[in-house]
Amino acid sequence: MSSVKYEIRKNTYYDSVTLMIISKEIKKINGVEEALVGMGTDLNKELAENLSISHDDIKSLTPNDFFVSVLAEDSVQIETISAEVERLLSQKKKNSESDYMPPTLESALNHDPDSNIVVISVAGEYAAAEAKKALNNDLHVMLFSDNVTIEQEKELKELACQKGLLMMGPDCGTAIINNVPLAFANVIKKGHIGIVGASGTGTQEVSVIIDKLGEGVSQVIGTGGRDLKSEIGGLMMLQGIEALKNDPQTKVIVLISKPPAAEVAEKVLKAIESSPKPVVVDFIGGDREIIEKYGAYACVSLEDAARKAVALLRGEEVKDFEGFDLSDEEIDNLVNSEAAKFDKSQKYLRGFYTGGTLTDEAMKLLGKDIENIYSNIPLTPEYKLEDVRVSKEHTCLDFGDDEFTRGKPHPMIDPVSRVDRLMKEDDDEVAVVLMDFVLGYGSHEDPVGEMLPAIEAAKARMTAKGKYLCVIGSICGTENDPQSLEESQRRLEEAGVIVMPSNAQAVRLTGLILNKIK
Repeated sequence: MSSVKYEIRKNTYYDSVTLMIISKEIKKINGVEEALVGMGTDLNKELAENLSISHDDIKSLTPNDFFVSVLAEDSVQIETISAEVERLLSQKKKNSESDYMPPTLESALNHDPDSNIVVISVAGEYAAAEAKKALNNDLHVMLFSDNVTIEQEKELKELACQKGLLMMGPDCGTAIINNVPLAFANVIKKGHIGIVGASGTGTQEVSVIIDKLGEGVSQVIGTGGRDLKSEIGGLMMLQGIEALKNDPQTKVIVLISKPPAAEVAEKVLKAIESSPKPVVVDFIGGDREIIEKYGAYACVSLEDAARKAVALLRGEEVKDFEGFDLSDEEIDNLVNSEAAKFDKSQKYLRGFYTGGTLTDEAMKLLGKDIENIYSNIPLTPEYKLEDVRVSKEHTCLDFGDDEFTRGKPHPMIDPVSRVDRLMKEDDDEVAVVLMDFVLGYGSHEDPVGEMLPAIEAAKARMTAKGKYLCVIGSICGTENDPQSLEESQRRLEEAGVIVMPSNAQAVRLTGLILNKIK
């Protein structure tokens, strides 16, 4: 028999990412069927209800209260669960005890009065107030938190502009300021290419390729994904452009975003029309003609943006890159070799991504070769999956979207949602699985290692049916990242994964293979 067991601690706070990871560990205990360790927010109380591990005492909690709730066999005691939660919390505290953790903005400023930037990651309902407080203290802000209203975002960014400050976010996941990586970011060489990005993984992909090509970045300024919407008007991208124009270390500027609202795109492009520095613009899938009308360099992919920025910095010819690092002969041999291994019934793609912008880029690039790609973030509404848990024909998923991260860590922190999906995916007509692996600070300590058992199991499952599964991947990372690019690539290749140098090249190879087996 199983029953719900819980513990509540009033007025006790722990950060949400820590508790999400602990929830995953508690669920691994023998006899535990479901587990939730969290603060008493509306979201967590709703999750507890959905998992059938709620109770009237849990329903009455406030966001300042901490709780542990499990559905477990009768032999499992709540005291045992609580002791393990305490052990994991203590371990987390011990690992970070050498770093002073000021509890308030005021104490942080007292501890280090020369600081001029604050990173904010608190529950969305409190985030805007904390950001406003920081701006009023003349601090630049990186707001990692989401669930901030668009009206609050506009107010914060207008205040920042009045004060000549950066207000990066909300939902800003990537920045590198004065060579210091913030949130999700890679270890990139210092150099002379400045980036303003409204896309986290898109910005990481560009900065990583710049590093691989032997150059570096001066500043990487994030804006948050809504900055180029009509309601915000590109306020922070415009602020970032001005900062990079005036930065003596920046010689080339790169702008990255999904296609902005038309009037916002025009405003941003007018701001760079008279730039004394060359500007590369990747409005992913955006209007090339308009970009070039204002004297900027338009791009065909994130990789192309990086290559053009490097070419401009070096005074080399600027041209579109739509090919491969491998020779045409090597690519032809690879395509023919893979296509020959499939059963006649195999024809479909599964794109399983942790990066939203990489997902979007993949679908746009594949549109030249594949029609009708279903997704949780489709290019057109008619290809929205009715149920994100069920793939259909060609399917490309962003596991970082809200439908997959509700109450769970982002898949770059904890890849379990993608692991589970690949383990359960059992469509005999699938030919190719396309994946990204994002390294760097903030990401899981071993994203490749977490996925390898699922990849090997999926390949073995198809082999047992007399079929073949092609897995193609790209790694967004540098050799100086904590997870090691070279070692990550070696392990993937040993497991039979074809690793390409960029997302764009992985997607192009996928398109060629799928075209070959039509």
